[in-house]
Amino acid sequence: MIKGAIFDLDGTLTDSMWIWDTVAIDFMKQHGFPVPPGLREAVKPLSFLQMVAYYQHDLGIPLSAEEIMNGTNQLVEHRYFYEIPLKAHAGEFLQKLREADVRCGVATASEKYMVEAALTRLGIRDYFEFVLTCTELGSGKDEPAIFEEALRRLGTAKDETVVFEDAVHAIRTAKKAGFRVVALYDDSAAEDAEEIKEIADRYCRSFAECEVESL
Repeated sequence: MIKGAIFDLDGTLTDSMWIWDTVAIDFMKQHGFPVPPGLREAVKPLSFLQMVAYYQHDLGIPLSAEEIMNGTNQLVEHRYFYEIPLKAHAGEFLQKLREADVRCGVATASEKYMVEAALTRLGIRDYFEFVLTCTELGSGKDEPAIFEEALRRLGTAKDETVVFEDAVHAIRTAKKAGFRVVALYDDSAAEDAEEIKEIADRYCRSFAECEVESL
């Protein structure tokens, strides 16, 4: 039986990855910059800070980090404040974890103020002891720092803690760092489903397939 759980937000707890499918393209168009081929795929695995660096150094965008981050946030924050829904059965699963005394935290690449707003609006903020972001740590989910820091904050043993993720790059990172990983299906990662099934310890189409007792 597990004692700790680390949850991704977008695509795992919430149905929100669709927001990010076009945000980079929308940002470029809004500011009058040409949209390079493969932009969506290039920024998909990046944290906010990594995305800023990519815009500035790889694409040569002549804007400050603050301007890029504020411009991106303005494109998506309304969705977090008012629109994005929970993934199916997420609330029920979190309640089962609470009843089993499993400590939970959120580890996400999204910005903290938007995440806090979404979790509060959806009525699940109280299930989590903390919200930890890639921006706070200065690294993305291609590095294990966010998972290791989340584990430290939970105070649970690694072999008694499970990471819940949907994105293949994050799943790969967590597994290499020695975590058990439960992968949740999301449409945004459908093309990676077979690879995810090979990497993750368990693959669930929804939280309805996740049984606390078997974790």
